[in-house]
Amino acid sequence: MINFIDKEKAINRINCLANDSEPFIFLIDFDQKNAIVLPLKEVSSNEILFEIGNIENYKNRKTSQLNKDFLFKKKPVTYHKFKTAFDQVIQNIQYGNSFLTNLTFETPIDTDLSLEEIFKRSNARYKIYLQDQFVCFSPEIFIKIEGNEISSYPMKGTIDASIENAEEVILNDKKELAEHVTIVDLIRNDLSIVADQVHVPSFRYTELIRNNQSNLIQVSSKISGLIKEEFKDRLGDLIFKLLPAGSISGAPKPQTIEMINQIEAHRRGFYTGICGVYDGQNLNSGVMIRYINKREGKLYFKSGGGITHFSDPKKEYQEYIDKIYLPI
Repeated sequence: MINFIDKEKAINRINCLANDSEPFIFLIDFDQKNAIVLPLKEVSSNEILFEIGNIENYKNRKTSQLNKDFLFKKKPVTYHKFKTAFDQVIQNIQYGNSFLTNLTFETPIDTDLSLEEIFKRSNARYKIYLQDQFVCFSPEIFIKIEGNEISSYPMKGTIDASIENAEEVILNDKKELAEHVTIVDLIRNDLSIVADQVHVPSFRYTELIRNNQSNLIQVSSKISGLIKEEFKDRLGDLIFKLLPAGSISGAPKPQTIEMINQIEAHRRGFYTGICGVYDGQNLNSGVMIRYINKREGKLYFKSGGGITHFSDPKKEYQEYIDKIYLPI
């Protein structure tokens, strides 16, 4: 049985394991109230399945019917319900409480795949399955640490790849540019807490995300720096200084998180938290987006997007729906 630990215990455990060069896996929820930190040698594949980078613990497990056709139906919230929450965000933006808010919703889905089957069949950078509670198949990097260099890769901007000239359209979209610039600036400021010489080596590059519906193009940037001396032996403190991830909260971060907790009709839990692996030398972590949780025998897909004063509610509503998919 997996035991969740609180923030203080998670920080201390990460610090100790990293200082001992002990490989470990970690999961931290959005509110930073619950975490899992386990040495890799103690991870039970009956409780957690994961694939992060080239480290995984499931490919030797027996699989069955992984190539079968599958059912996948989504039941999005109504446009009226979406617009009500959207208008609350816009009102707060107009009041000056936020200038970028990540607004998310919980969507009931029907599928004949189990959470474990979804995990095994999905193609994604970060894959986590927890005890028949949730599955995550995320494309978004949180931070990577290699030697003394730390890099973050915020993902902001999504478009249906089938749209004519989709890449050109999204890169020239005024709202998407404003949102992306805001997040890059936020992440630069966050990294500056734990790193020096922070810079942006790659600004607004695109990636194709394949799924069971229509492919998506997503826009990311890379921000890097050199870890400050005081954090070189305090990996746990470093990680928590950067939470929650700016790309899935907003700016300014404290006020926007308060708004999120007031406006969203669901608790995020581990959705939009982070997961990662430390291999004894380097760290690779992702933001837990593209997420399905199980509650009272029913499945719910959590998704959303960034709202600015440039946002068009109908486009944002469609983006929320487009992100409900399986990367199969």
